Amino acid sequence: MRDAVAPEPLPLWPFTGREDELRLVRRSSAGARRGLVVTGPPGRGKTRLVTEAVRGTDCARIAGIPQAHRMPFAAFAPLLPESVTLHRAVRLLSGVRTLLVDDAHLLDDSSAALVHQLAVRSDTRLLIVVTDGAPVPAAVSRLWTGELLPRLPLGPLPREETARLVTVGAGRAPEPLTVNRLHRLAGGDLRLLRELLGALRGHEDLTPVPGTDEWAWRGPVPLTPAVREHTAHLLTRTGPGERETLDRLAFAEPLPVELDGPTGPEHPMGPAGRPAGPAPLDLAALERLEDDGLVHVDGRGAVRLAHPLHGPVLRAAAGGLRARRLARAPEEYGPALDAEAAALTALIGQADVRTVPAPVGDWLVAEGVPVPAGYAALRARYARLRGEVREAAAWAREGLCTTASARSGPAEAEAEAEAEAEAEAEAEVEVEVEVEAEVEVGAGAAAEARAELALAEAQSPALASVRHPAHAPHDPYDAVRLGAPERAAGRLTGVFAAHADALTHADGPALDRAAGELERRGFLLFSAEAYAQAAAAHRDPGAARTARTRAVALARRCQGARTPALAALALGELTARQRQIVTLAATGLSNRQIAERLTLSIRTVGNHLYSAYTRLGASDRTALPRLTDPRPTGPRPAEFQEKQPA
Repeated sequence: MRDAVAPEPLPLWPFTGREDELRLVRRSSAGARRGLVVTGPPGRGKTRLVTEAVRGTDCARIAGIPQAHRMPFAAFAPLLPESVTLHRAVRLLSGVRTLLVDDAHLLDDSSAALVHQLAVRSDTRLLIVVTDGAPVPAAVSRLWTGELLPRLPLGPLPREETARLVTVGAGRAPEPLTVNRLHRLAGGDLRLLRELLGALRGHEDLTPVPGTDEWAWRGPVPLTPAVREHTAHLLTRTGPGERETLDRLAFAEPLPVELDGPTGPEHPMGPAGRPAGPAPLDLAALERLEDDGLVHVDGRGAVRLAHPLHGPVLRAAAGGLRARRLARAPEEYGPALDAEAAALTALIGQADVRTVPAPVGDWLVAEGVPVPAGYAALRARYARLRGEVREAAAWAREGLCTTASARSGPAEAEAEAEAEAEAEAEAEVEVEVEVEAEVEVGAGAAAEARAELALAEAQSPALASVRHPAHAPHDPYDAVRLGAPERAAGRLTGVFAAHADALTHADGPALDRAAGELERRGFLLFSAEAYAQAAAAHRDPGAARTARTRAVALARRCQGARTPALAALALGELTARQRQIVTLAATGLSNRQIAERLTLSIRTVGNHLYSAYTRLGASDRTALPRLTDPRPTGPRPAEFQEKQPA
């Protein structure tokens, strides 16, 4: 067990990812609206949201005070005289235009009644913040149950915004699997996320990712005071068999529930006092844990821990002897990984990649346990289909590291995996990848991982090397994405065939429908490409703008992916001057040559290029030809080349 030392404080986080909610809160305090109630779990960012909404406005602010329930109008002490009646308090506050009430669940009864009366009888606009799960005074809860004020439940921050936060002050960005892990562990609690990040600064388990400027976190969760406080209800379970059941799940979930199993902690013992085999779970303990929301039993009778943080914390808190007794050998996770691979392959076959039912693979990689190269290649393909190109590259690297470890030993594994990845990324070759339901482990799996790495890097300016793999048609649908749907005629089905048909006829509305269905099925990058094609096909300027806006929004969720279909879309995000300079830079002109041609200073050209890099998701000018030319780079595939006259 390893406790974390006190870390250096993180820099102030930017406000991000709540643009829609921010507009809603601001509108609620303007015009004829009476206000809004913002609710959500602890650490969700409720106070930060409403604070940003009223920044720069004339807004009075109060907050509920713990342990002040017997003090009348305690929360309003800064705004009211010492002794006042409810009626007089309403009159005294009638001139307040906007009132922000933070931690309204902690209000004393008099203050709660005053807030309710202000909502009913005054012109004061109210912004109320309430924490879910806490006892709330009846006068406050009636604000939304009585429909006096609308209620805004605040959801978790999206994963892509979490990635932005964890990058702040880190010097370089975390790789996608680390972002995913932090996002899962925090569960939407930004205070816990900040605590974890603070504990990880300078941590020995942080390592650079070969071939990138990113860092990765592999290893146990640091047991900071905040983490212990967050999981105290878990670590202090003392009921018969409860801690043993929790620990067994932490090291081996999911486990089957045997309804005819023992109702106590006893289990058969073999020689030397060791268990003769996996003992059935304690049903009585399971029932108590399920009642308290600590475990979840799915429809197939498999039981898991209910929160992604619980397993890592229990494993980190286990003593050495307990961990040795409960931990499985890496090969023992094979059946669980096979089941996850089969589920993912089935979803790909159903053209539905909305979910990723693979928690075992996630936590094995998170804690540094090698996974089979074939499994990693499948995870890479699944992520790529979802438009998560950087995550796809990260999974492919995991598979290459496993292969290198098996072939060369741990000392040479990382260097060999990096060399293989760089060689594959620089080769301009056509790659065809087909992952079957049964993933082969060995040389074929390593080739699949290398191919997936090349495909992911080919679509990501942040990852690709100077020489980009050619945009070759890996399957008939690639022809549609490259703008040549006639090459896929009769070879596609379902939504992919609909996309091809709509593009063939330059049918903007049909392309919108195909893009919407692709988005619904989880193919975010394909959907963004279809919307971009729709923007070019629409004759109605309004419809074209709507399609382009949707394409931009989806592309931003695809981890910086850039493809030929999105090239024109990327340029559309630039100013006219930026487009002019970027286009010239893409042809190979230097900053000085561009400055002379456009009669600008070299500094101005450099500033415009820097701003354009940020908007385009490029690191330098070497990526510009690929981002600005909608045609495939490199030699055109033979089947796409027009026959030349004899």
